[in-house]
Amino acid sequence: MSKFANKESNLVKFLRFGIYLTALVPLLVFRDLISPFHFGKVVIFRSLVEILGLERMGGLWTFWHYFLFYIILTSVLTKKEHWRNLLNTTIFAGILSAFYGFFQKTDIEFFLGSGGRARIFGTIGNAALFAGTQLLAVFLSLTLFFQPQNTKNQKLFYLFAFAITSVATLMTAVRGSVLAYAVGITVFAFLWGRYKKSRFGRLAFNYLVGLAVLFIVFSLLFGNAKFIENSRYLSRITDLSLKSQTTETRFWAWEAGLKGWVENPKTIFLGWGPENFNIPFSKYFNPKFFVGPGSETLFDRAHNMFVEILATMGLVGLLSYLGIFAAVFAYLRRWLKNSELAIYGIGFMPLVIAYIIHNSFIFDTSANFIIFFTIMGFISWLVPGDTNKAGGAIIKNKAFINILAAFLIIFIPWLIYETNILPTKANYATTRAIVKGWAGDVNGSIQKYKEALTYDVPGKYEYRHRLAQYLVGPGGPSVKEGNIWRAYEFTIAEVDKNIAENKIDYLPYLYGSRLNIMLGKDDPKSSYNDIALAYSMKALELSPTFVRTYYELAQAYLNKKDYPNAIKYFQRAVELNPDVGVSHAYLGAAKIESGDLSGAEDLEKALNSKNFYTPREVDFQRLINAYLKTSNFERLAWIYEQMIKINPKEPQNYASLATAYANLGRIDEAVIMARKAVEVDPSFEPDARIFLKSLGKSL
Repeated sequence: MSKFANKESNLVKFLRFGIYLTALVPLLVFRDLISPFHFGKVVIFRSLVEILGLERMGGLWTFWHYFLFYIILTSVLTKKEHWRNLLNTTIFAGILSAFYGFFQKTDIEFFLGSGGRARIFGTIGNAALFAGTQLLAVFLSLTLFFQPQNTKNQKLFYLFAFAITSVATLMTAVRGSVLAYAVGITVFAFLWGRYKKSRFGRLAFNYLVGLAVLFIVFSLLFGNAKFIENSRYLSRITDLSLKSQTTETRFWAWEAGLKGWVENPKTIFLGWGPENFNIPFSKYFNPKFFVGPGSETLFDRAHNMFVEILATMGLVGLLSYLGIFAAVFAYLRRWLKNSELAIYGIGFMPLVIAYIIHNSFIFDTSANFIIFFTIMGFISWLVPGDTNKAGGAIIKNKAFINILAAFLIIFIPWLIYETNILPTKANYATTRAIVKGWAGDVNGSIQKYKEALTYDVPGKYEYRHRLAQYLVGPGGPSVKEGNIWRAYEFTIAEVDKNIAENKIDYLPYLYGSRLNIMLGKDDPKSSYNDIALAYSMKALELSPTFVRTYYELAQAYLNKKDYPNAIKYFQRAVELNPDVGVSHAYLGAAKIESGDLSGAEDLEKALNSKNFYTPREVDFQRLINAYLKTSNFERLAWIYEQMIKINPKEPQNYASLATAYANLGRIDEAVIMARKAVEVDPSFEPDARIFLKSLGKSL
């Protein structure tokens, strides 16, 4: 063998080693980064692929890495032992991720997400996404278990992997993934029974179908039973209703995506562009998503890969995506009658079916893609007659190879630094800013946010919004503090950059509005309030049904003391979703502040709303002021009763309720409340004696 051939062989070995490392990427967790379960995985994977090949072309960004990864897989892994090593490593990583999830049921702090959580998420960070990786590991290990050339130890390894990843999948309590698992296992049993002429396979299929029917009947009959309701796992897994909150939000998101898809010929054929699902989602936002502060009102993914691809890449993208599955099924179907390849057809068909079902309720991330592309590469390698199974040098010009190697030695490190290291530094600086903000270090936090933005890397959109969120959010610094005013102005300029780069995204406009509202809140004549209105009006144009936009408009008008317009926009927010308690609270407060005491009725609607709403002290005080002016002691008594339920240790609530009862002629109850006030706080005794004496009673 020539010296050149030896060098090439070493290179191929290096590439194979790098490929094996990618199988471990799903295990990576970076505690000190934003999105600790995803960001680091993508960065490491991209760096590995850039070392093994070449990076992006024309902005296709990370997805091209997966495509290049597939090319490298099918070019470098040329023997069955190569693929066995990679697949075994992939399965082993799935086992380790499962055990990481099991330890999340404990209180061991080493495991991020631990604390006895009900639903584990392993090293992936989300129960549904974790279930997706485990599903692939389940069917991969099950398929390899039945390879006829397995040793006893190999069979034990695959059986152990199948059992562990199956348990992990079921422990996620993700209904779509559990359904995918059940269907996949049932299809496997059916195919095994039919094409292997196995009586055990046919029996397993019949039993599995019977179990599925029994589970449905059990869920329908006992879904509301006490023992089901007392178990978070059982109550979730047996909930077959299409009206559950999670199910409804999925339907609303899909509806928004489909409405966005049919908007015009361009979106029908090409969609809104990759990673842009948030645009049609916002444009056709369902107000029912918003049930109050803390509601999840921004879906950047459709939680259905087929709807997402249709909305973001149009018919062209969807047909291409479906084409992948059609091609795979075409290959696998042919293998079912091939004695050598039958087990792969029997095993990988249910794998792909389970993957499709799972992806009908969620989306892919780096961990899923790495495993999926690995399996697709293996299927491609298995295709009979593949001419790429034999290795060998393609380019034999040694001088050219040396020049290319020298170029890559210089180019690849630069590329990794620019596209991976700098984004990581920016991400880390942002997490330090967040931590400093939690610690009350205002100046330190702002400086770290500024540092993150100096890197000018992908992710800056979120970092700008994180800074804005810190300034205007709960616990943020007061505008009147030191140089905070200048920090606001800096942040507004940064948010304007987000607007310039994302002209049809409503969210930067809302941040711009809120920042200006904070600057103009103490001066009705401030120009900041008018600027805030301009931002909000643009946001409203882009997302006319987004409830929070109406709050911003109303708040800007409240700053200007323009009560009619403030009331108008709060009223529109109520009309969009009448079940939202906070909308009624804001409307009632605005009415009362304007002198319209009918706002008390709106405040009471807030307190009695269907959606969870925590009454604020200011709400009660506004109601008290309104009802005192109208001498409505019946409603005053009701208010004080509610306040006592919330804070039974406040003596003034009992004293005020005693007064309300006395005015209603409920003397005995007034006496009880006066005595209770003294019991809670003895310093109330003198006033209580005078009060009771006026009623002809004694303490």
